[in-house]
Amino acid sequence: PAWLTGEYPGDYGWDACGFSTNPDTFASYREQELMHARWAMLGVAGVISSETLAGVPWFKAGEELISDNGLDFLGNPSLIHAQNVVATLLVQVTLMGAAEAFRVGGGPVPPFEGSMYPGGNFDPLGLGEDPEALAELKVKEIKNGRLAMFAMLG
Repeated sequence: PAWLTGEYPGDYGWDACGFSTNPDTFASYREQELMHARWAMLGVAGVISSETLAGVPWFKAGEELISDNGLDFLGNPSLIHAQNVVATLLVQVTLMGAAEAFRVGGGPVPPFEGSMYPGGNFDPLGLGEDPEALAELKVKEIKNGRLAMFAMLG
């Protein structure tokens, strides 16, 4: 469609539902898609690491959590022994809420333009120094993020 100009990473000119006809909502949708993609990539990494460390499939972790023995990571009850559902939920909500508040509040530096990508006054790894490399990383991120969102669907 004519309204897709290719200005966003991963924009290949396909919009069957017309979500991108309004540029303001399209920018908002893209920001939301990127955040969901990042959380999905973390979720996939969490699934893989928890199955590796705890030896329990991620979809059965809740069952192990409420069992009499609880859930031991790395097979060591003194390392991380999760047995209380309320405490686990409280820790998860607190950590996720703190991460989102940190992101929305601008993090350790004042809010900056283009806050979804590295560059400007917050670029500790120097990813925004080469514009061509940054453009390639943006496309890779959205592609892998979309794949992770589908992966988390099962």
